[in-house]
Amino acid sequence: MIDESAWVVIPLYNEGTVIGGVIRDLLQHFSHVVCVDDGSSDDSAAAARAAGALLVQHPINLGQGAALQTGFEFALGQPRCEYVVTFDADGQHRIEDALQMLEVARRDDIAIVFGSRFLDKRTNPGLIKRIVLKTAVWVTNMTTGMHLTDAHNGLRVIRRDALSQVDLKQDRMAHATEIVIALGSTGLPWREHPVELLYTDYSKGKGQSVLNSINILVDLVVR
Repeated sequence: MIDESAWVVIPLYNEGTVIGGVIRDLLQHFSHVVCVDDGSSDDSAAAARAAGALLVQHPINLGQGAALQTGFEFALGQPRCEYVVTFDADGQHRIEDALQMLEVARRDDIAIVFGSRFLDKRTNPGLIKRIVLKTAVWVTNMTTGMHLTDAHNGLRVIRRDALSQVDLKQDRMAHATEIVIALGSTGLPWREHPVELLYTDYSKGKGQSVLNSINILVDLVVR
């Protein structure tokens, strides 16, 4: 069955070669996929639209946090939206995990489900990235008072009542800590769920693993 009440929000920046496949796969399970093109310089916007996504565009690059906030506001403007699934554009997230997280949210009346690559051993991010991510978890937990195992995982399920209390101001990688703070402060029930991240040849070829690690460290220091 295709989910009618969960809206998938994808921040999109220069992923034109892969975004079409990601969207087509998602549309087999979700009726509503929203891409927020964050000032891409390639054909990401055209590829997303051609694949069947709803498209919202930033005229310039504002950062992933800003793209997510735009997507949240768009989804909240849809009366039938009950949940938002945040999903990355690069093909590293598994739709099966998103569907399982939605099932947990509905079955157990959980408002926020965070994906975690560290609750089992399926994901191997590499030593450097693992150290950075564990550092980010420690800082985030100290800041928020929560006890997450994976603070910088872009796969989340957020119920409408929780999402309406999120107003992201951090535009770059620091938004990942900010969104945890915002969601934790709602007082609504939350849970982590084990997920597998697929470190593909494509993402490794772009150097995303190392670059994102550096970005996370920089933003943690700046904050």
